[in-house]
Amino acid sequence: MWRVVVADQRSPRDGRVIETIGHYNAQTNPSTIVIDSDRARSWLARGAQPSETVRKLLRTQGITA
Repeated sequence: MWRVVVADQRSPRDGRVIETIGHYNAQTNPSTIVIDSDRARSWLARGAQPSETVRKLLRTQGITA
C-alpha cells in the first residue's frame, strides 16, 4: 500500500510530507485507489507537479494533471 502525498521537491524522498491526499493498494483485486480530488485539484492549481505514477493515478480517477 502506498500513500499519495504532497511534498517539497527539496525534501528527501522519504522525508517530511506537507499533506497526504490519498492512498493506492495494488494488491487488491481490483486495485484500490482513494484520492481526495478537491485537495489534489487545489495542489495542482497551486503549481504542484505530480510524478509520472501519480499522474497516471489521477488520470484513472478522472482528475486532470
